[in-house]
Amino acid sequence: MTGNADPQGNAAAYRYGDETMTLGDILSDPRISRIAPQAIRNMDLTKEPFWNKSLKTLREEHFGGGLQAGFDRLFRAVENGEWYYPLYTPQECASDPDKEGTNLVFFRSEDPRASERPYILLVPGGGFVNVWNLTEGWPVAAQFNDLGYHVCILTYQVAAKDRILDREMEDFARALSLIRAHEKEFSLHWDRYCTCGFSAGGYLVCLWNVPEKGYARCGMPKPRATFPVYPVVSWKLAGKEDWHDDELAQSLFGCDMETAAQSPFEIPDHTGDFPPCAIFLAAGDSLVNPENSRLLAASLEKHHIPCRLEIGPEGEHGFADGTGMCMAGWTKRAVDWMESL
Repeated sequence: MTGNADPQGNAAAYRYGDETMTLGDILSDPRISRIAPQAIRNMDLTKEPFWNKSLKTLREEHFGGGLQAGFDRLFRAVENGEWYYPLYTPQECASDPDKEGTNLVFFRSEDPRASERPYILLVPGGGFVNVWNLTEGWPVAAQFNDLGYHVCILTYQVAAKDRILDREMEDFARALSLIRAHEKEFSLHWDRYCTCGFSAGGYLVCLWNVPEKGYARCGMPKPRATFPVYPVVSWKLAGKEDWHDDELAQSLFGCDMETAAQSPFEIPDHTGDFPPCAIFLAAGDSLVNPENSRLLAASLEKHHIPCRLEIGPEGEHGFADGTGMCMAGWTKRAVDWMESL
């Protein structure tokens, strides 16, 4: 990736709190070269119109939210030492190139009590074709850090052509195994964690709670709580055009969508073993039908599983950390609710 340079031809160094820097400048800083290609996984940002736009412009005209806070936190993590952890070995990636770039980024909270609390396994969305660390990863993790929680941000596989969801469950299991191996370094208890996911990532954190597909099948501990944010959870709600998209269905499930909707992939029909769950979305969401969240909440209530459903009175899909939008403060409300249980 290339961005603007100083007169000596060097990439511009990141400046904390400077919203005049362009996205290209920031992602061209060599200190984050390992994660920069995954800012939005599976998307060449150098070819996007916002590559040369400032963070201020991106905040005001495109993404909203706390982009600056996310980058500030990312660079602090880099400067503090180890922060980037590939999930698969070079040998595994060589034999299966779809695993290349799959990683975990660790953000440590400065709160001295953070190690006493569950950590957050954070899963950005991206429609199962991208992973939006730029908006739903780093800024959200920065907020959870400020609230006193260590955060591990998962960049999962999206490029595979077959059974993507099973691969992503493998990524979850590999992430927890990696965290277990670094438990002392991270100053946490690897088996005490919460999950938080957005949109497609919201589906993934819910699927992880389905024993036939997630933590139980992988031999991993159950999350203490789950925070799905504007999640898709029901394939029965999919449009009729999707029901006949065999290529999409095969890539996700390894079967047709009608079969998937009658299987453990249909989350509202398989919530009996869920942990407590707080769901957040905006009423004006035109990308993921809010009925997904209502169905999930109703199913959890049926099984007497603690559930909090918050629907913002306005706003759209993709509010991420909520900064400056109707859902501002949702991260605090999530952890306050969890701590009250």
